[in-house]
Amino acid sequence: MPSVTYSCVLEARPQTVMFLARLLLQRREAIGTRTGRRSLSPWSHAVPVLRWFLDSTRIRQLALDNAVGSSTCYRYLHEAIAVLARCAPDLHDGLMAAKAAGATHVNLDGTLIHTDRVAAPGPNGSDLWWSGKHRHHGGNLQVLSGPDGFPFWLSDVRPGREHDTTCAKAAPGLLDALALYEHEYEMPTLTDLGYLNLSPTMPHPHKKPKSSELTEAQTTYNKVIRGMHGIAERANALLKETFTALQNVSLDPRRTGDIAKAALVLLHLEHDRPLPGGYPT
Repeated sequence: MPSVTYSCVLEARPQTVMFLARLLLQRREAIGTRTGRRSLSPWSHAVPVLRWFLDSTRIRQLALDNAVGSSTCYRYLHEAIAVLARCAPDLHDGLMAAKAAGATHVNLDGTLIHTDRVAAPGPNGSDLWWSGKHRHHGGNLQVLSGPDGFPFWLSDVRPGREHDTTCAKAAPGLLDALALYEHEYEMPTLTDLGYLNLSPTMPHPHKKPKSSELTEAQTTYNKVIRGMHGIAERANALLKETFTALQNVSLDPRRTGDIAKAALVLLHLEHDRPLPGGYPT
């Protein structure tokens, strides 16, 4: 079949490519990869990985463009996801960075990362990755962001059928850490009604009673909380709109958490923002 060659530009900072290339080189040195045993150099390895994250370029196309097999391309992609995800900040680093930046509060919000249809039976024969709320297969991620709506921490992925409160409870140490920072540093965590009564240290809007109306004070309180917490949607949008790969993950849905954490690291690099906990040297 005849082919056509054309040029394209990768919309990423050279510093981002260099950072990923350095991580990949360190990975090769750590596992003892001998010179000349890889089809691509660390830089040439990093570029198609970023193409996948930014544009969700098909693996078949990436393999063709780099003259490697599809299985090799998948292996390279998973390797890059792993080294990036290991750089993602942990919960303590993220909260400490928010406190050091003078944040008056942080925002907690859940987001569903769509995935391809997967046959995985859950409790009572239900579909494990099907979200009834969103009517789509996906994985639930809990996202912590600052008052400016920039994300600084992501949880591990949970099946899409689970509610935000269930996912927040399942995140190791999350509720205890948020309670600690609210008590010690007066830095509360604002949420929406999806986290109703999850923790007394996590303010959320008042729910309208079935048989009555909210008071004027409660309505005013709701407007304040929703106004401050609404910026949390920016965190989810930044991740999904910057990285097309997060709009529909075609890999194993259980890897969604690592993919999102890798994207979080890249997002900080692209916006030239310090990564909580620091970048590896």
